[in-house]
Amino acid sequence: MRIAIDAMGGDYAPRQIVDGALGAAQHVGCGLVIVGRREAIERELERHGGRRGLDVTILDAPDVIGMGEPPVAALRRSARASIRVAAELVARGEAAALFSAGNTGATVVAAHSAFGMLSGVDRPALATTVPTRRGRPAVLLDAGATVECRPQHLVQFAVMGAVFARVALGIERPRVGLLSIGEEETKGNELTREAHRLLKDGPLNFVGNIEARDAYSGEADVIVCDGFTGNITLKVSEGLADTVEHLLRQELTRTFASRLGYLLSRRAFRRFRRQVDSSEYGGAPLVGVAGLCLVGHGRSSAKAVRSAVTLAARFVEGGFLERLSGEIAAMRS
Repeated sequence: MRIAIDAMGGDYAPRQIVDGALGAAQHVGCGLVIVGRREAIERELERHGGRRGLDVTILDAPDVIGMGEPPVAALRRSARASIRVAAELVARGEAAALFSAGNTGATVVAAHSAFGMLSGVDRPALATTVPTRRGRPAVLLDAGATVECRPQHLVQFAVMGAVFARVALGIERPRVGLLSIGEEETKGNELTREAHRLLKDGPLNFVGNIEARDAYSGEADVIVCDGFTGNITLKVSEGLADTVEHLLRQELTRTFASRLGYLLSRRAFRRFRRQVDSSEYGGAPLVGVAGLCLVGHGRSSAKAVRSAVTLAARFVEGGFLERLSGEIAAMRS
């Protein structure tokens, strides 16, 4: 098994990308095809003493797509962009999965172009896991792949999210909720109202609308929304978690008594941090495309990259794509 790594994608590329990918390769024993500017990648490998006996190949791709570039125009202009070359490796069967922490739009377009779509799916979605009060994570999608959606796209996201919850999280009959501004089915815009009607009449275990305040309550195992709403929800959540941690740390170190309490509660504090730390999962699978692709945060650290590549390897070993395709087909029949 080999994982294609877009080494040039992300704010801290290629150093953090290479560090994390090598850590994952050691941990799970997978091979790597590291795609990007050869000289830059070789410098990073030299910091680790070379390939250290690992199955690591460098594939030179001199073009880099910046985080702020328009994805379609950038890919059209950059024939040897690292994300495009890495996606084509997977499409040709020379790698089993793709990871990139670069321009999300460019990753989605490159994967869509190289892999095509699964039968019965019109638009891809980023499926990210979020913590809940019940201790079991929920799946939120779309987290940013398809910004403008139609009601039938949200229904397809719900189907893919339910399959993801079964395959990846082991939830036999996942509860599906639609993210909206109120619990009543008449609340929301035209998109959510029509999607509610379709989901209510469909075969999924649909529990109705979920307000944003309840997204982390555990009332739904799958939370469905368009990519614009989902991305904002995710970024607000990340910012809130960082702010809560900062304020807690300030309060717990303000006085001698609180510092003593902090020392006694450090283990619980670390457990809290792990639950809200996106680097624990590392990447979100791009579901709907006919290939395995994980998308990381632009600020991915080496720890996040290691987690994402490890997750990609586990998805390959577990036949995630085949199970996803098969279950989608079964639900359509």
